[in-house]
Amino acid sequence: MKAALACGNLAHARWLHPGAWWVWALGLAAAASRTLNPIVLALIIAVAAVVVAARKPDAPWARSFVFFIKLGIAIIVIRVGIQILFAAALGTTTLFTLPSISLPSWMAGVRLGGVVTLESILIAFYDGLRLATIIICVGAANSLASPSRLLKSIPAALYEVGVSVVVALTFTPQLVADVTRVQSARHLRGRVTKGPRAIAGAAMPVLEGALERSVTLAAAMDSRGYGRRNTNSASQQRLTAALLIGGLMCACFGTYGLVASGSPWFLSTPTLAAGLIASLIAITWSAKTAIRSRYRPDPWWLPEWLIALSGVFAVGTFILATWLAPFQMATPSDPPTWPALPILAVLGLAIALTPALVAPPLPRVFITPTQDLPTEIEVAA
Repeated sequence: MKAALACGNLAHARWLHPGAWWVWALGLAAAASRTLNPIVLALIIAVAAVVVAARKPDAPWARSFVFFIKLGIAIIVIRVGIQILFAAALGTTTLFTLPSISLPSWMAGVRLGGVVTLESILIAFYDGLRLATIIICVGAANSLASPSRLLKSIPAALYEVGVSVVVALTFTPQLVADVTRVQSARHLRGRVTKGPRAIAGAAMPVLEGALERSVTLAAAMDSRGYGRRNTNSASQQRLTAALLIGGLMCACFGTYGLVASGSPWFLSTPTLAAGLIASLIAITWSAKTAIRSRYRPDPWWLPEWLIALSGVFAVGTFILATWLAPFQMATPSDPPTWPALPILAVLGLAIALTPALVAPPLPRVFITPTQDLPTEIEVAA
């Protein structure tokens, strides 16, 4: 009876499409780039942490979120430290004075030490917090989306580039997993696990593991016939390449126009939309020449739509809040002002919590008393 109930609970358990997690996370990251309000940035981090805590799987690559949080804290500390030591003092509220060193005239505009003001520290803290929030959002996607499933979901036309992108995005989770594995092995052998000696002793096994995974991946790709393509005329190849490059450049300019304040209106949303349309057309044309089969492709059902649209809705509310109430989205630091709470941005973040509620349950492993092996095993293609 218990085994039957377990099988019934697994009926709706499945892995969410990794693209939905990345759209949601990139939406939060884009929303973070639109504000310098520390309360709103802290709420974005809280939303990402809640979703990761509720939906992350029990996998080695899912343990990297804590590393990204530590990386974000380090970024804030470094940004504030650079402001204190080298940047010019802004404002009039003096906190303390460091011993200063006179620099030559050719280094005008750079200082070393001197007066440290509250306004300059606040500016550095807000900038560092925004960058840390963006990185934490990317870390949330790394913790929620399976790297192998992300690689399978890449369009056939972008498969070669997608391999490089996926490897780059999964480097940090794999590095964290390898470091944890090596530290556990050193601890079991009674060796030092902290300090310079531990780092020197763990460097070679970590690099060896990365090289072994690379060779295994190359052998697996070669055995599956990776890189096969149909024939296509040279003119069609040039047209597709030009359209794709132009679309990507327009998408980059449009993204910069959305992030940078004060950009012309035609350089933001219209340019981004034109670039995305051109890129999709080029990808569609190029996909016809790629030969690639998929084993059990991940479906894109209602939960994927809700999760992806929640991230898009969040960044949309932030853009609208920046137009309607710009002073609430950018907290003044000279003079220091207590940050406001924009209601529209908070509404967008509340919708961004949708993945914690609508994401399907993850497949679990059930072991019965008469069975020593798991009844469900996922095999990564």
